[in-house]
Amino acid sequence: MTRALRLILDALRGAEQDYTTGSIRRAVVLLSVPMVIELLGESLFALVDVYFVSRLGTDAVATVGLTESVLTIIYSTAWGLGMGVTAVVARRTGEQDATGANIGAGQGILIAVAVGLLIALPGALFAEEILSVMGASENVVSTGSAYTRWMFAGNVVIMLLFSINAVFRGAGDPLLALVVLWVANMINMVLDPLLIFGWGPFPAMGIEGAAVATNIGRGIGVALQFWLLARGVGRVRLGWHHFRPVWSVLVTIVRVSAGGILQFLIASASWVFLVRIVSSFGSVAVAGYTVAVRVMIFSLLPSWGVANAAATLVGQNLGAKDPRRAERATWLCGHYNMFYMVAVAVLFWLAAPWILGFFTTDAAVLQYAVDALRIICLGYFFYGYGMVLAQAFNGAGDSWTPTWMNLFCFWLVEIPLAWLLAKSLGWGPDGVFASVAMAESLLAVVSAYFFRRGKWKLVQV
Repeated sequence: MTRALRLILDALRGAEQDYTTGSIRRAVVLLSVPMVIELLGESLFALVDVYFVSRLGTDAVATVGLTESVLTIIYSTAWGLGMGVTAVVARRTGEQDATGANIGAGQGILIAVAVGLLIALPGALFAEEILSVMGASENVVSTGSAYTRWMFAGNVVIMLLFSINAVFRGAGDPLLALVVLWVANMINMVLDPLLIFGWGPFPAMGIEGAAVATNIGRGIGVALQFWLLARGVGRVRLGWHHFRPVWSVLVTIVRVSAGGILQFLIASASWVFLVRIVSSFGSVAVAGYTVAVRVMIFSLLPSWGVANAAATLVGQNLGAKDPRRAERATWLCGHYNMFYMVAVAVLFWLAAPWILGFFTTDAAVLQYAVDALRIICLGYFFYGYGMVLAQAFNGAGDSWTPTWMNLFCFWLVEIPLAWLLAKSLGWGPDGVFASVAMAESLLAVVSAYFFRRGKWKLVQV
């Protein structure tokens, strides 16, 4: 058995490791492997989901695309909150303060419930209006509003799933996050065809069935998370007393999360504008774009696993007063991620028609999807570094630096550039796709500049 294989098996077994000492390469692998596999499960679900939905027709795929472009804003809130929770739990873990880590986890969950409830109600009530604002046709609004309503109504579950997995990652228990997300997504994937097409005793719910399956799967995942926390299976163990408000900790998490939420809101809101521009070219263009994005998610989410590993390593090593080790770990994660992303880009460029052909048989939709995948993946070299560096800032508790960078690259560069290329210069949807590759590449370069300046090492959490 080779050393590398033994290390991977150790990662999958959840081998105990102090991530503030010893080999950095070993620490990166032990954290990254479970996180990559965890997010592979999420990306696999995204592909399976769009595969079944695509069998319902172009309008169904367009419904998913338009809904998810808005839901991305909600996911941004969950991701941003997760950043704050990860930063606090990782810093306390690095300081060997188990009680502080437990309290941080409990307070993060309180915030997740509160924010989830605030978003769920208006989103569910105004599902039709949301689709209309996004440029949906009348048929998409009438047939797809139930799907949109279900997806918004389940927002509390989404918030909890992301936030509690952020606790596991921050504590250095990525295997638990892996198990939870795979359980949730496997249930989701099994229920998808049953509820969409009405196989066996199940009713045929159409696209609404996809949303119901998602909420059931994620709900079971959250139940499993609470069981793991109550039993203390990992490094964090919670009792009822950990959910009593501790205002100093709540303020710290909100302060760090605010930058993270705004950071992702800026990025995801830019996607809303991009989808709005694409929708002006018709439902076929939106459907093609949606299929391509789902395939890209399959490649990008595993990379987020490596980036999340960097966040944990930065947080724990800053807690252990070793910023030099935190910096070395970040660059190592960036190198690994870059090699992976370049390999994926080559595959996508060569095999885009074959890969995307599994998800649509409509020639027009397929052409838009191929163009989107090939053009956007041209920036994958830069994405590999950019996402790791951004998460390193967040793991340090410096969520505001990547927020300002996102504002500049996405709102001041990407959106105007997309409009210029697509509308003014007549590139059509290809102009939108090109603006994504350019803006993301610029973001990676700017991130590297500010990371090297090193001010993130001085942030207190």
